[in-house]
Amino acid sequence: MADTATATAEPRGSALGQWNSAVTSYYVLLGTTTLLLVVGLVMVLSSSSVESLDEGNSPYAVFLDQAKYALIGLPALVVLSRVPARVMKAFAWPVLGGAIVFQLLVFVPGLGCGEGGNRNWVCVGGMSAQPSEAIKLALAVWLGAVLARKLPLLHEWKHALIPVVPIAGLAVLVVLAGHDLGTALVLLMLVAGALFVAGVPLRMFGLAAVAGAGVAFLLTVTSQNRTDRITSWLSTEGCDASSACYQTLHGGWGLASGGWGGLGLGESREKWSYLPAAHNDFIFAIIGEELGLIGTLLVLGLFGLMALAMVRIIRRHPDPFVQITTGAVLCWIIGQAFVNVAVVIGLAPVIGLPLPLVSAGGSALIMTMAALGVVISFARSEPGAAEALAARPSVVRRSLAVIGRSRA
Repeated sequence: MADTATATAEPRGSALGQWNSAVTSYYVLLGTTTLLLVVGLVMVLSSSSVESLDEGNSPYAVFLDQAKYALIGLPALVVLSRVPARVMKAFAWPVLGGAIVFQLLVFVPGLGCGEGGNRNWVCVGGMSAQPSEAIKLALAVWLGAVLARKLPLLHEWKHALIPVVPIAGLAVLVVLAGHDLGTALVLLMLVAGALFVAGVPLRMFGLAAVAGAGVAFLLTVTSQNRTDRITSWLSTEGCDASSACYQTLHGGWGLASGGWGGLGLGESREKWSYLPAAHNDFIFAIIGEELGLIGTLLVLGLFGLMALAMVRIIRRHPDPFVQITTGAVLCWIIGQAFVNVAVVIGLAPVIGLPLPLVSAGGSALIMTMAALGVVISFARSEPGAAEALAARPSVVRRSLAVIGRSRA
């Protein structure tokens, strides 16, 4: 009877053990990253093909560009997933300095370029890059290195503020100078996440929130473009193709017309030049239109699983640098996804933020994959994870085992 009870209990314990194993965070991060990337490539192809044809290009033009950026980001993810945390800490200062200098190049005549009132790209020949995306990852790693070193002193105002506020403030200001308010907001979320995980007292967050609200108000009232966006968000009456509310209105129509199961992959109506940035900032609306509520919940569920894996790393890893950096990346990627979805469903004004891993965009995709490579590296160094991963049979050995069984 005891043997029978043990045999009966083993599968249940085994299943629980798999979920609570040392490598759960690693595999969840790998799985969600891969699935979101695949969904993104498919939806970029679907949402961009019509306008590409209308512009006289191949229907696969945007998709092939996105696939190229994914192939560039893949080595960055793989390499960074193998870099030890001590190496990242050692290069935190020079990498952040290089990223800020890179951002300053957007103000150099002949190098800087942009559109829609923003000047946040460096263009050389037929190639372009968005330096503010590099600042996100560099700032996350730098915050982890600095705050981990000052961890016992962060209950004091001066140690919580210096050097985080001046350096992070400089990074935000150089991005704001290019009129990129959306990326600046993501950087602020990133900094807040790092400070929260580091254990900075909550009263400091209250003061920071008041100051941030005041700065956001000043930036809004001093920009006619931002004021128009907020006004159109609050009221969609008299909305036409020249109005700022046009994009939000058609995004909502796309989501509403999808229903439960969607119109079918490739069957979107809004992508026929009705919805601006259908393959970029508003790709979530096309997902809802073609794949329905089920498709949107799938995407949101994948981001939720990714967030749970990062929270698990924060809770399990003994290194404060890993905890703080992961918290910063969590607020960057998941926070940006939350803001993008809020914009598409009409809960926030249009601020020009892509959906991580899903929207078209080279710099954003590459740096997001690089950031996930950093977090995957942290997952590999969780207690017991390195031993569990080292004990796995190699792909070659598993393949030979399968061949041997089939012959037998």
